[in-house]
Amino acid sequence: MIIREIYLSKIRPFYEQDLIKVIMGIRRCGKSVLLLQIIDELKEKGIEEKQIIYINFENEDYNFIKNDIDLHNYIKEKIINKEKYYLFFDEIQNVKAWEKAINSFKSSKNVSIFITGSNSDLLSGELATHLAGRYVSFKIYPLTFSEVCELKNIKERKDIEEAFNDYITWGGMPQRFMLTDEMQTKTYLSDIYDSIVVKDIVKRFGIKDLDLFNRIVEYIVTTPSQNFSAESLSNYFANKDDREVSKVTLYNYLEYMTKAMLISKVDRYDIRGKRILSGKYKYYLTDLGLGQIKNVGKRPQLGAYLENIVYNELISRGYDVKVGNLEKAEIDFIATRFKEKIYIQVAYILADDTVINREFGAYKSIEDNYPKYVLTMDKYDFSQDGIIHKNIIDWLLEK
Repeated sequence: MIIREIYLSKIRPFYEQDLIKVIMGIRRCGKSVLLLQIIDELKEKGIEEKQIIYINFENEDYNFIKNDIDLHNYIKEKIINKEKYYLFFDEIQNVKAWEKAINSFKSSKNVSIFITGSNSDLLSGELATHLAGRYVSFKIYPLTFSEVCELKNIKERKDIEEAFNDYITWGGMPQRFMLTDEMQTKTYLSDIYDSIVVKDIVKRFGIKDLDLFNRIVEYIVTTPSQNFSAESLSNYFANKDDREVSKVTLYNYLEYMTKAMLISKVDRYDIRGKRILSGKYKYYLTDLGLGQIKNVGKRPQLGAYLENIVYNELISRGYDVKVGNLEKAEIDFIATRFKEKIYIQVAYILADDTVINREFGAYKSIEDNYPKYVLTMDKYDFSQDGIIHKNIIDWLLEK
């Protein structure tokens, strides 16, 4: 596996600090490997192995640790001196009331704590109560396209374009690149999808109407980069299946999918009014491969897939991302990072003047001087009026 410097560079400054390092991400996106890479770096700095304690709570060897008391007693036996210990807890959400044990370690031991989890609720509820202001969080995504090229040591343009066609179809889950054919990839991604749906959503939230839930999930994951509201989804199922679905149920299901990090919910921002618009959101898949396995017989939505890839890339690069709303147009992304701000439009190709006018024209009513981009698969540069046009692959490979 490649060294995931995009995340290590953010976490590294906190290795010795007593703030709890919380690493979140969808199942199988590489959190465990990242922890092992951190451990390797600590060893390279001279930390002895006996000062490092690593537990993966999905390993049956640790099945006896069921709650905070079990965890506290186990770690208490391992800490035998006053030297600094480095505690790594992988998929800690499997331990009931784990946050109480973590808080105890932090307050009574000389430790640096790293934890991972597969749901965004990790930082809510009890954790917020026990550990408020005592942690830093990092969200981990599947491999970016530049990481894929690094992993496969791809440098020639022909090979890069071939790899991108594969990436836009099957996504960037790290372990899939160890597989040798499409059938293995489908099976692997199907297993991840089922694990997320069953373990992180159905069991966790006690969903009873599995048929309805599966229909909603499949609809969302096979139509990425779309505007959804509970009302629009309710109307869709009423027209398609003649089935009445409450808006509360739909909101809940969408929230469960977001908490399991299967999808990301993005706010719409009124550019002129400078406010967040409530009610309608855009949803993006954390990994396109998880949508592909459910996208049986549907025509590929290349523009939507590209938009989804650009969103995930922006998040991986540390941007806060919103969808821009104008009176007669939409800006795909408003991305901010510290004092930096950029606008991005995404399209498959600039096929004719109509498409060119639509993508570049969306910026006409934005009067500030922040950089504005149009990203497409075109190889010819259509930059105009100070708006920068780039090939998406080239943009993804920028450092």
